[in-house]
Amino acid sequence: MSVAPMEIERTESSEAPAEVPSPDVPWVTVVHNDPVNLMSYVTYVFQAYFGYPKDKAKKLMMDVHTKGRAAVSSGTREEMERDVQAMHGYGLWATLSQDR
Repeated sequence: MSVAPMEIERTESSEAPAEVPSPDVPWVTVVHNDPVNLMSYVTYVFQAYFGYPKDKAKKLMMDVHTKGRAAVSSGTREEMERDVQAMHGYGLWATLSQDR
């Protein structure tokens, strides 16, 4: 006795697929304001770690201070995870998110 192969009919699903973030959308490292670190220290960290000129580092620090946060770098998720860990190493509060 042999078993004949069965044909399975596939139907289109009426549900839209869940939105998956596009891999080409960059991730960002966000530094948040905290009551501990001096503004001069935050400026120093941005210069020392990211290599930003003093004016750019100071502008980002002022965004952190006045707006509560600033996106300080962007790139792949892995790069931003590294930057977040580095900011934690300097004692800054940082997170990563996907820039939309």
